[in-house]
Amino acid sequence: MKSLTIIIHTDDEQELINYLRASSHVRGFTLTHVSGHGVKPEQDAFLAAREQVVGASPRLKIEIIVHDEDEETLLIALRGLKEADKLQEAYYWITPVLGEGHL
Repeated sequence: MKSLTIIIHTDDEQELINYLRASSHVRGFTLTHVSGHGVKPEQDAFLAAREQVVGASPRLKIEIIVHDEDEETLLIALRGLKEADKLQEAYYWITPVLGEGHL
């Protein structure tokens, strides 16, 4: 198993949530509101004046536990959302999961 973490702009929240809820490759996910730092204001058209001064942009972090066999299928589908202009810009990383369960 792997953990797929995706960082997106808050404007893409509903489209991505709709996809993830409908996907048979996703059993569930965690969504957290975060602040993105490091983006140059001129590169992010969605930054308000306050965000340009603060130097942070509103982002969402989605964490998904993915079975190995579903990893590539899920990434292809997410790239398809981007190509269909349903997702602006997304940054992701994948890490191994050593275990999971409910306590």
